[in-house]
Amino acid sequence: MKAMILAAGRGERMRPLTDAVPKPLLQVGAHRLIEHAILRLRAAGVSELVINLGYRGAQIRDALGHGDALGVRIEYSEEGDPPLETGGGVFRALPLLGAAPFLLVNADVYSEFDPGALIRRGLAARDLGHLVLVANPEHRPGGDFALQHDRVLNDGPQRLTFSGISLLRPALFCNCEDGRFPLAPLLRQAAACGQLAGQRFDGRWSDIGTPQRLQQLCTQPGLA
Repeated sequence: MKAMILAAGRGERMRPLTDAVPKPLLQVGAHRLIEHAILRLRAAGVSELVINLGYRGAQIRDALGHGDALGVRIEYSEEGDPPLETGGGVFRALPLLGAAPFLLVNADVYSEFDPGALIRRGLAARDLGHLVLVANPEHRPGGDFALQHDRVLNDGPQRLTFSGISLLRPALFCNCEDGRFPLAPLLRQAAACGQLAGQRFDGRWSDIGTPQRLQQLCTQPGLA
């Protein structure tokens, strides 16, 4: 199975830290943010990765190369600046990802979730994706989706936040065209059609959206 790491965003809310360095290359403990994602994917047996490049993408390419130092093989999907947003970025990269389901991970998220759990679980024949959801953080109290058993719903009594980690079929993008568009509307459409599975993760997870959140994460004990 292949995985894609979304790393093209500008990281405006992280300024001034991202004025000279793209957010995925910010240091978190012993590794850069994107390296945490790569190492967890490698530990799950995923060695073929696609990374999209936008804002200061050349720095990411120079830092990671072809992935040899991290024990993986990296291909890059070039978007330029401004990037294509989450949905457009994935759609552009589909020729590199192939026809099978693939893991999708946001580079600006630190998570101790084991992506191997998604590989082992796989996708039911009817499903276009499987989302990992987490408890709503303070900065997103309304959440994104509801979860009933293993089904992701657009509305429900207990709403959760999308972690930025998922297993998707390329068919989710079957009606899309090349260009800038977000991923969320496609996920909501799949949920409305009963084609989106999910699970809750209660381990350590952090959306690195501001310098303050980065600092809070880096002061926590036990970071790799």
